[in-house]
Amino acid sequence: MAVRIYKPTSPGRRRSSVNTFTALTPSSRPEKRLLVPLARQAGRNVQGKITVRHRGGGHKRFYRLVDFQQRRYDQPAKVLGVQYDPNRSAHLALIEYPDRQRSYIIAPAELAVGQAVVSSARKVEIRPGNRTQLQFIPTGLPVHNIELTPGRGGAIVRSAGSAATILSIEGDFSLLKLPSGEVRKLLKQSMASIGQVANVDHSNVRFGKAGRRRWLGIRPSVRGKAMNPVDHPHGGGEGHNPIGMKHPKTYTGKPALGVKTRRRPKYSDHLIINRPP
Repeated sequence: MAVRIYKPTSPGRRRSSVNTFTALTPSSRPEKRLLVPLARQAGRNVQGKITVRHRGGGHKRFYRLVDFQQRRYDQPAKVLGVQYDPNRSAHLALIEYPDRQRSYIIAPAELAVGQAVVSSARKVEIRPGNRTQLQFIPTGLPVHNIELTPGRGGAIVRSAGSAATILSIEGDFSLLKLPSGEVRKLLKQSMASIGQVANVDHSNVRFGKAGRRRWLGIRPSVRGKAMNPVDHPHGGGEGHNPIGMKHPKTYTGKPALGVKTRRRPKYSDHLIINRPP
């Protein structure tokens, strides 16, 4: 995957770059049976209250039903194509089982059309796309779409270009280094897919203009210090004043910027060996 930089023919083009999507399969259409309508939430929960600000608008989308479990063990599936997914940064691979049933999986890098991928609770061939338990994957290999609880499907390491590294197997647990730098224990029976998630250059794309963010459903955000005191703790004052308090706060008055938000104590604290600073 490569990033293309255009000639600066306009202010928006001058600072922008685009993904060439060369890894996608040309003329590969979405599988209609795996598409479901996706209503726009605009950051609202089931009660209609805004819980995530600065969301709304954007292009219409269909949701792709992704198989994060891959419970059809020991059935080699053929890769029909690698497709774009508007709902996530990662690409999806459309696979077909011997009984003609199709499904979407997270596409790893270096996955080729026509290749066979298999999921199994036993040892499998070490190649991108295959899925097995952590205890059967050699140490030092990158893995993705990892289960936190065996049998519940992949829950972590699913975004573009991400991968976790298996450090060791200790007793009933496997020691992994996550993309954040955190070293964590997971049960060695947890399933994981081999390889790094595709679309590695996703983080290198520069949007260049506000309109491209609006297409994604991301609305503008206003600085708190530019508001009135009634609207934000940072608001008020004449001209470019500082926030006027010891620590930054959110618009609701909670501490912000660098404050730990993980609830303590938590049931999984004993599984975390090392956390990044």
